[in-house]
Amino acid sequence: MNVLSDTAVRAEESAEIVRRGYHAFNTADLDLFSQLSSEDMTWETPGKSPIAGLRKGREAVYEQYGIYLNGTGGTFKATLHYVTADSHGRVVGVHHNSGTRNGMTLDTMCCITFEVRDGKIISGKEHFFDLYNWDRFWA
Repeated sequence: MNVLSDTAVRAEESAEIVRRGYHAFNTADLDLFSQLSSEDMTWETPGKSPIAGLRKGREAVYEQYGIYLNGTGGTFKATLHYVTADSHGRVVGVHHNSGTRNGMTLDTMCCITFEVRDGKIISGKEHFFDLYNWDRFWA
């Protein structure tokens, strides 16, 4: 295998892990997510809402995901539009967030920058197109 094709394979493997991670999130499949994520992974959510901040460890990330799902009565979705990756384990997922909560509707684009190492997601950092809308929704 030449260097170019080996690089493309590594990038596609990382991208596929992230695609499967989105599927695990949207179907609340914690077993699959456990297979895809590092036990000491981190997750960063920007903003000023009560759910903003840095989560350290898979269990803390599960708690964050639980807030997304339970805080919206299960209506929260992250509809994946696009994934791109490099051969060093850096992956960007672009998606649409939607859900309802307390009479409000969430409708915003987001991207998450992921790091994948040894076949596991080790970090995720959310970036929202409309952070004010996100913060208002979770206030």
